[in-house]
Amino acid sequence: MNKIELKNILTNLFKEQKLAVLSTQSKEGPYSSLVAFAATEDLKYILFATTRATRKYANMTDNASVSLLVDNRGNDDEDFYKAVAATATGKAIEVKDFEKEGLLNIYLEKLPYLKEFVTSPTCALLKVTVETYYTVNRFQNVMELHISHEDSNSHLKK
Repeated sequence: MNKIELKNILTNLFKEQKLAVLSTQSKEGPYSSLVAFAATEDLKYILFATTRATRKYANMTDNASVSLLVDNRGNDDEDFYKAVAATATGKAIEVKDFEKEGLLNIYLEKLPYLKEFVTSPTCALLKVTVETYYTVNRFQNVMELHISHEDSNSHLKK
């Protein structure tokens, strides 16, 4: 599988799925939760929203390193051969005013029914700057896609 094929798999997976498992880290240990997400077209960023009073928000304030898992499992026997799972690793930061409108539009294009939630004053829109995607398909075929934020180049590793 080449880089273009892997990007196509990720793009299709992210269009089909609405929820991801977000993993954060605190002094007490790891914490995972479901979040509704959207990805930018270039796959450099994953967006999600949470209220500032949540454990995940507090964890990310202390430690911006996160991972997100997105998969298409159906909880049946075919998953062992057909399911795809992608883990994105990177740093999460709250979106600032100067870029919020554009990223909010990407998020709401995919998840329009969350407009009231994401635009609430207590809610934060977060952006994960993706460093690497680890993608597994056919149960054991693992591919890595490293995302470059310095230019438009990214490289693929088996």
